Amino acid sequence: MSVKSAITIKGTKEGLIFLLDDQCDFMSLLDELHAKLDKHEQQLTGPMVHVFVKLGSRNLDEEDKEKIRGAIRRQGNFLVQSIESDLEANVPALEPPSLQTMTGIVRSGQVVQHDGHLLFIGDVNPGGSILCTGDIYVMGALRGMAHAGCEGNDSSIIAASLMTPTQLRIAEVISRPPEEWASAEPWMEYAYLRNGTMEIDKLTHLHHYRKEAMLFKGV
Repeated sequence: MSVKSAITIKGTKEGLIFLLDDQCDFMSLLDELHAKLDKHEQQLTGPMVHVFVKLGSRNLDEEDKEKIRGAIRRQGNFLVQSIESDLEANVPALEPPSLQTMTGIVRSGQVVQHDGHLLFIGDVNPGGSILCTGDIYVMGALRGMAHAGCEGNDSSIIAASLMTPTQLRIAEVISRPPEEWASAEPWMEYAYLRNGTMEIDKLTHLHHYRKEAMLFKGV
């Protein structure tokens, strides 16, 4: 009686699709993958081939996915394009809030409201207000009131070239007295929440708070 293979390879015009059984033990699956690639080594050489790995209902962490990539990479002409499970395919992708750019001056009595992140190029005068559901970035002087994450997003930030606001709010947290925010430093600063308390730091340190922020490392 023959044993059903845990790996099925199908050819398409885009490349090869590796269908991996989602019921067998992962290490057994990996062993069979190595054996199958070794067995067909002579037939699977030549031009670059794109490989798409389908995991079925199996969900793997990055370490196990790298083991699969490593096994396939041993075929020098194989390039793994994706490793996907049905579980991941069924999770709807969340679109990040958009970044809107505005220019001008927010004068006393004026209120700017935006759904998402806002880059405001100009000054916010005392008595003027900016309210956003996401982040607020002011390329100018923030002398009025800014409320980021106004619908409850406590991971939002408020940044300004000159941070001298009458009041800052992030989600439901209101800033310390305005005089404590007065700053004559020549660098851009941002306010954020840490353990429910509003803090201020240089914007160049944003990557410490926002792990997804890209850090440029100059030579």
